Amino acid sequence: MGTVTTSAGRRPAVDTQAAEAIDLARSALAGLAAPDAVGEHVGVEADDDRVVTHLFECLTPGYRGWRWAVTVARASRSKTVTVDETVLLPGPDSLIAPQWLPWSDRLRPGDLGVGDLLPTREDDERLEPGWNAAEAPAVTLPPDGPGSDAAGAEGDGRAAELGALLLELDLMRPRVLSPIGLDDAFDRWLAGEDGPTSAMSQAAPASCATCGFRIALGGRIGRGFGVCANEISPSDGHVVSLEHGCGAHSEAAVLPAAHALAPPVIDELGFDVLSSSDTPEQSSEAVAHDPGTVRDEDPVEDMGHS
Repeated sequence: MGTVTTSAGRRPAVDTQAAEAIDLARSALAGLAAPDAVGEHVGVEADDDRVVTHLFECLTPGYRGWRWAVTVARASRSKTVTVDETVLLPGPDSLIAPQWLPWSDRLRPGDLGVGDLLPTREDDERLEPGWNAAEAPAVTLPPDGPGSDAAGAEGDGRAAELGALLLELDLMRPRVLSPIGLDDAFDRWLAGEDGPTSAMSQAAPASCATCGFRIALGGRIGRGFGVCANEISPSDGHVVSLEHGCGAHSEAAVLPAAHALAPPVIDELGFDVLSSSDTPEQSSEAVAHDPGTVRDEDPVEDMGHS
């Protein structure tokens, strides 16, 4: 509870008799709270002359820091203290819900799911009235008479031409973006991942303004934004700032032309000189099995002697 002042602009003094009515205040909670939900008396505050509020600790689970408040008062020159009201109030350290916000203010980008409906307020400042068929300008036709059929056909042609023009100019919507809505969109796009301040833009070799994959947009929006049409780029299909950029820029690099490799050259006439250390030695096992090999340690058999 905040600081209380009287009508005279001074802080009221705590009435002694009302402040001593602790038992009366506790008994007043019998019909409001369970006996085990009321804790210790934690204080008394003056609300006005001879009006005070007694505070009791709330022991109800889920209401940490809340306090039972019982306001008592007594009439002027009376010694009888009576109960005015009882209520459960949050304390300075209590757990309370955040401030309530309308659903339209709680929505965030990405909250809209499949099948969800998001009505737009009639007074949404992001929109302004557009043109609709009820406001179609009247087409003046020539009066009936000779040549009226030709005049009627001409009138129908004018109406069809007018309708086609309105469709081309996109003027068939009841509401269109207002300058506020358009500026809000520009601010979001510039601050997003497809804007000039993103990490991708900072590392890009060039901006989207010179990229061949950028689809140009008309009107005021085309002076600062375009649509990316490069399937390799992470911004493919996104509205991108002309100052944005990525590594998939159409002029980022020119690949060198591929050259055909010549066939390998096989030298069938020359030879390589190898040293003895480069020749693998035959193993003793291979020598033992080779009947044409004579080992130095084998005795030479003299065919002429027994």
